[in-house]
Amino acid sequence: MAWITKNSGGAKIERRDEPYLTQAIKDTVTRTYLPRYETKMGALLPTLHLVQQAHNWLPHQALIEIAEFLGLKPADVIDTASFYEEYWLKPKGACLISVCRSIACEFCGSKAVTDACRRRLGIEPGETTDDGKFTLIELECLGSCGTAPAALFNHTLHENLTPEKVERLIEEAERSGSHGHH
Repeated sequence: MAWITKNSGGAKIERRDEPYLTQAIKDTVTRTYLPRYETKMGALLPTLHLVQQAHNWLPHQALIEIAEFLGLKPADVIDTASFYEEYWLKPKGACLISVCRSIACEFCGSKAVTDACRRRLGIEPGETTDDGKFTLIELECLGSCGTAPAALFNHTLHENLTPEKVERLIEEAERSGSHGHH
């Protein structure tokens, strides 16, 4: 197998004038998180969460801003953000549909639920609809094995799902314009 190279050194970072790491976020980190930890590295995960919560993902510019603010190496911030699944390094849809694929959910029909999402949204797991409204992923265990199959629509858990139920949930999210925000 041949190595596939990428031009990391010559890559262009998309930048905007307005910072992603706002003064309000800096104030929250300084007041709430920095006092809790011996080192500034300890405040990295909460800072990543705050920036992602504000922007729905973590642009490269934001990671650089976080590194500068906390006095960390950009590589350490990027390594941390890319290590954990809950951080998004590319834009995600306004509604994140996370279908559980644990053994209990799989046994109870999660594949049919995922397939219904695929058909209804026209995307595969890991993809976002062209209009930016929905992103579909599969994940491991939501802790609802007794009510499998289960899925999250953003932060709202839905249990005992069927393909028909998940299609209705998608339609409700489209109609409400909230895209699953509860």
